[in-house]
Amino acid sequence: MKKNIGVVMGGYSSEYQISLKSGDVVCKHLDKEKYNIYKIHLLKDKWIYITENNEEIPVNKGDFSITVSGEKVTFDCIFNAIHGTPGEDGYLQGYLELLEIPHTSCPMYQAGLTFNKRDCLAALKPFGIKCATSYYINKGQEINESEIIEKVGLPCFVKANKAGSSFGISKVNTKEQLLPAIEVSFKEDDEIIIESFLDGTEVSVGVITYKGEVTVLPITEIVSENDFFDYEAKYQGKSQEITPARISDDMTQKVTEVAKKVYEILKMKGFSRSEYIFVGGEPYLLEVNTIPGMTAESILPQQAAKAGISLNDLFDNAIEEAFKK
Repeated sequence: MKKNIGVVMGGYSSEYQISLKSGDVVCKHLDKEKYNIYKIHLLKDKWIYITENNEEIPVNKGDFSITVSGEKVTFDCIFNAIHGTPGEDGYLQGYLELLEIPHTSCPMYQAGLTFNKRDCLAALKPFGIKCATSYYINKGQEINESEIIEKVGLPCFVKANKAGSSFGISKVNTKEQLLPAIEVSFKEDDEIIIESFLDGTEVSVGVITYKGEVTVLPITEIVSENDFFDYEAKYQGKSQEITPARISDDMTQKVTEVAKKVYEILKMKGFSRSEYIFVGGEPYLLEVNTIPGMTAESILPQQAAKAGISLNDLFDNAIEEAFKK
């Protein structure tokens, strides 16, 4: 008997358009002989099932069910393709776990922890994971520009603490640019993190649980045409994403070991993609993403392809692993 799979996409953040693209790719590549596939949009103003005729059917938030042609449909598993809140920050995971519905993403605690850049880096540092020097500011707090620059130096990066897809991120080269960059970040979140500039090769490392084993995918080197790997570089073709990365065997081994260690320390499940910059031959962690993009332009699907894993296999495996949890 076919399993009912709800592919959830959208979300409440600036990333919802990217999420809709990711969700559509997942729906396209899941095995229709094996699964009944339901496209579910979770938006601020409505939770809806989108039929093949683009009709909208409301989702019952009480038990996450839908009613189609008078028949109630419940889901055997949810494929989570929401970037940002509520799919990547733990809210959806907690909701589904209370309803005892399997899902493809990591558990609630891991989602909340990794979505908070400051907390995630703080949790990993005691395990020897190298990170940039950082400075924290919360909205309403007095801003001491001289103190910030003394700690992190120039240039530096100002980032929204809880946002993805490079929203709310600015590279600051002068003291005069600092306050405007902070304001940009505060449009995305009420917490920000300011980090020292790491000058080196940037790589992205996908780690998944594949057929029961923690698997590090081929590494991608990021070469941005812009000043850094911003939204344009990620999604509008302003970067080169080279897989496998043009780094030495020693660097490859080091970042592979670190990425796997991070996945295991955090007790991750499902997909993850972590970003690193090499400084003096050592990988420094920037952040961990637990709902990486699944669009045609996205990095993790490119890495999976290099590993000989098709999108069909990648997505089917995620569902099979969800049933094991």
